[in-house]
Amino acid sequence: MSNSDTAAAVPPTAEGDDLSEHPWLAARQGQRRWVPLIASLLCLLIGLSDVLAIFSPGFHARLHRINSYVPGTLYNVTRSADVIVGLLLLMLSHGLRRRKRRAWQAVLALLVLDIVIHFVHPRAWTAHLPTTVVAAVLFVSLLAFHRDFYAVGDRRTRWLAAWVFLGLAVADIAISLSYLSVSRLASSYSFPTRLVDAIAELCGVTGHILFTSDVRADTYHAMTTALGVFTLVVTAYLFLRPAEPKARLAPADAERIRQLLAKNGDRDSLGYFALRDDKSVIWSPTGKACVCYRVVSGVMLAGGDPLGDPEAWPGAIQEFLDQAARHAWAPAVMGCSELGAEVWVREGDLTALELGDEGIVNVADFSLSGRPMRNVRQMCSRVSRAGYTAEVRRVGDVPREEINEILRVADSWRGSHTERGFSMALGRVGAPGDEQCVIATAHSDGVLRAVLHFVPWGDDGLSLDLMRRDRSAQPGLNDFLIVEAIKAAAALGVKRISLNFAVFRAALERGEKIGAGPVLRAWRSILLFLSKWFQIESLYKFNAKFQPVWQPRYFVFPKAKDAPRIAMAALEAEAFLVWPTLEPRRWARQLGLGRARHRIRRAIRRR
Repeated sequence: MSNSDTAAAVPPTAEGDDLSEHPWLAARQGQRRWVPLIASLLCLLIGLSDVLAIFSPGFHARLHRINSYVPGTLYNVTRSADVIVGLLLLMLSHGLRRRKRRAWQAVLALLVLDIVIHFVHPRAWTAHLPTTVVAAVLFVSLLAFHRDFYAVGDRRTRWLAAWVFLGLAVADIAISLSYLSVSRLASSYSFPTRLVDAIAELCGVTGHILFTSDVRADTYHAMTTALGVFTLVVTAYLFLRPAEPKARLAPADAERIRQLLAKNGDRDSLGYFALRDDKSVIWSPTGKACVCYRVVSGVMLAGGDPLGDPEAWPGAIQEFLDQAARHAWAPAVMGCSELGAEVWVREGDLTALELGDEGIVNVADFSLSGRPMRNVRQMCSRVSRAGYTAEVRRVGDVPREEINEILRVADSWRGSHTERGFSMALGRVGAPGDEQCVIATAHSDGVLRAVLHFVPWGDDGLSLDLMRRDRSAQPGLNDFLIVEAIKAAAALGVKRISLNFAVFRAALERGEKIGAGPVLRAWRSILLFLSKWFQIESLYKFNAKFQPVWQPRYFVFPKAKDAPRIAMAALEAEAFLVWPTLEPRRWARQLGLGRARHRIRRAIRRR
C-alpha cells in the first residue's frame, strides 16, 4: 500500500479542526468517554426519581384533587407529565450513553419541562429540590459538551414511530369511546364532548364526564392511563431504537464486488456471500477493497474478511470503523480468517476470539476407503441401494423451469418461514450472475428428495450454501450428496470444497478427551446443552465425518463488555434468534382470504 493510500485511509487524529468537524474521531480515539456515561447515569437517576414519585403518600388523591388556587386540570397535567417525563428520561438514557444526537436534543427539552413542572407547584419544588438541581446541572453540562453527542439517526426509524403513534392514538380513542358508549353515564353527553374527554384522559388529564358507578369511573381512568402510557412507551422506543438502515446492495456495487472476487476471490471461502441482497458495502479510498455489512440492533456486523487486495484492507477497515463511530454502532466481524483477524485487531484496536473452525475438503485427498470413513461409506451405500440418484451441475446449465421447481419443492421442506444465515448463506438460488454456482440434487423414482447449493470460491473452489432434504427421505441423503459433489468436482474444475462452519469445534473435541481440565469440560457441557437449540454438536459431527482440514475462524469485537450485545445481534442476523412479528398477509393466505379478495375483484370486473 502506497503512502498516499495510507494517508487517505486513516482519518486525521490531531486535535483541532479535524476533531471539531468530525467529532466521531474523538470516540475512535477513546477521548472523553466519561461524558456520555455520566450524562446517561444522571438522566437515569432523574427519570427514576420522577417515576418513583407516584409511590409517594397521597399521590393518587392529589392527582385528581382540585386545588383552590391552581386549576385542577393544570395540576393533573403537571403531575401526570412529571411521570411521563420520568419514563421518557429512563428510555433516553440509553441513547445518551450511545452519544445519539437525537437523544441529546430530546433530553434537553425534557429537562426544561421537568424543571418547569417542579416550579409550578411549591410542594413539588420542595419535594424535588435535589432532583431539580441535578436536572439543571445536567442541562448546563449537556450544552457545554454538545460535541460529544454526535451520532446520527435514521429517518426511516423516525417515520415509523410517527405512523405507529398515529395508529395507536386512533385505536386508543376508539377503545375509549367504545367504553363510554357501553357505560352508564350521569348525563347524556354529545359526541364532541366524549371525544375531548377521551383525548384528555389519554393525556393524563381528568375529564369532565361523570359515571353512575365509581367502579366504572375507576376502570375508565385506569384503562385510558394504561393506553396512553403504552402508546407513549412504544412510540418512544421506535423513535429512539438503534438505527437499522435498509440494506440493499446496489447493482453497481455488486458488479464491483464481482470484479474483486475475480481477482482475489480465492483468498476467502466466504467472499461470495458478500453478494447477499441484504448487505451494504463500504469501499476503501482506493476502491481496491471493501467491507460488506449489515446493521442489526445497533451493531454494524461484517461477515468474513474484507474483499480485495489485502494491502488495501486497512483503508476499507478505517472507513468501516468511521461509519460505525458516526452512527454510534458497535463494530463487529463474524467468521473472519486468521489473517483478517490480525488486520482487524491491528487497524481497529479490536479484540479477536476464536469462534470455531471451517471444514475444508481437499478433493485430491478425499477417499471413502479406510476405517475413519466407514460410517460415510455405509450411509452412501444404503442410499444408493435404495434407488437414489444424484446430479451435480452448474446453475447456468440448469433450465430456469427446473430451478423454479427445485425452489418450490425445497421450500415445502422448510419447518418455518425463517431463512437462516448471514455470514455463510447467499439467500437465493439461480439469480442472474450466479451461473457459476453449483447445485446438487437427489431423486428417487423421479421425485426430488434433497438439494445442495454451492457458491464459487475463487476459480477452483466451492463453498456450501444451502442444504435441504425431504424429512421422509432415506437417512444419510445429505452425506450421499456431498460425496457425489466431491466425486464430480474434478469435472467441474474444483479442487477444494468448504463445508459447514463448526462453532467452538476445538472445545468440543478437546473437552471429550482424557485429561481435559474441569474448565474445558464445563465449557463443553454448556455447548452440549446449547446444542439442543443451535445444532452446535450436530454440525461439528457432520463435518468431522468427511475428515476435513480445519481452518479457524474468528469473532472480532471492540471490548469484552460489548460481547453479549454483539453476540445477540449475531444470533439475530443468523436468524437463530427471531423476534415475534405480525404477519397478517401470511395469515390471510392461510385463511383463504387472499383467494376471496381475488374472487371479489373478478366479480366486480365482470359487472
